[in-house]
Amino acid sequence: MPEFSESPARLAVSLHQPGPIPLGADFHCDAGELLALVGPSGSGKTTLLRAIAGLYRPAAGRIACGGETWFDAGVRLSLPPQRRRVGLVFQDYALFPHLTALGNVMVALDHLPPRERREQATAWLARVRLEGLAERHPAELSGGQRQRVALARALARNPRVLLLDEPFSAVDQVTRRRLQRELAMLREQIRIPIVLVTHDLDEAAALADRLCVLHGGRSLQAGPPEALFRRPASPEVARVLDRHNLFEGEVVEEGGERRLAWGPWRLEAAEGLATLPLGKRVSWYLPPSDVVLHRRGRPSQGERENPVQARVETLVVLGGMTAVTLAFDHTERTLGFEIATHAARRNGLARGEAVQVSLLAAGIHLMGAETPPDTTRTMT
Repeated sequence: MPEFSESPARLAVSLHQPGPIPLGADFHCDAGELLALVGPSGSGKTTLLRAIAGLYRPAAGRIACGGETWFDAGVRLSLPPQRRRVGLVFQDYALFPHLTALGNVMVALDHLPPRERREQATAWLARVRLEGLAERHPAELSGGQRQRVALARALARNPRVLLLDEPFSAVDQVTRRRLQRELAMLREQIRIPIVLVTHDLDEAAALADRLCVLHGGRSLQAGPPEALFRRPASPEVARVLDRHNLFEGEVVEEGGERRLAWGPWRLEAAEGLATLPLGKRVSWYLPPSDVVLHRRGRPSQGERENPVQARVETLVVLGGMTAVTLAFDHTERTLGFEIATHAARRNGLARGEAVQVSLLAAGIHLMGAETPPDTTRTMT
């Protein structure tokens, strides 16, 4: 069975250029860690993978792995791809159609004697659960099987870094979930940095130790998925991560305490308000999980729960869960959350109905003021 070196090797990337593909990306990925690069189309994700692999040379910046510099524009250093020993799995697999599964993996082992090549390639196919399919050509394999061949070929190079470019996008959902589970198990055995490019935020959250949010070639924020989903650094990050409960308010004082003025309400926030100056306009975000619907006729009066009134704008039943959108009189922005369908029915939720919800203080996350400003209307 092929073995990997257990020595730690951090991948560190800092790439910058104004064009033709704008880049302003800084991130790292440690040995044994999976970093997901997320962002809209055109945000530079694939370009960054190609730069790491040595297939694209940016105008400025540096790439290093395990203490070895792979690219440094300042001294005109750029190691060729073969010297970087990077495993790259493409979205379209990039298998050789005239070669069998075994032959495709053996291509990555051309530095070994022929007999050892076959043995190693067979071992890698077994490791990705393709025993018995070694002699099949790509056209005779399913999408998931072709993806496993591509992964085996990438790993057979004994790479120092594994790069995955939308690796599961071309397979059906059931196969996609199976491949995700297999990657999660495989990464426990290979102690190298793994960088995953994906448009699927659920996939990124499930697989990655950390996310790096990209937009326009710039890295906006990096950190554990849960931290970014609950505490985006800016409204721009929140939008890239498909977080919709974004609003604006003003820091005010009430009863000697800092509050967040939002329309007619004065909201408490568990963190951040005490250090902000009075009168400051701030953007704020609330995770859907921190919206609590009050039972009909039984409004909550609990502390730090920020009870507010709203009306139901939309209800979308999605099996056992119902997506709810609430509208307010003082702003055009809406608040979204999910509730169990049976609870929605029990509460008699219907479009246009008046409801009361709590915006939990522990969930309110304050950010810098957004431009352009919210369409919040002044209450009189």
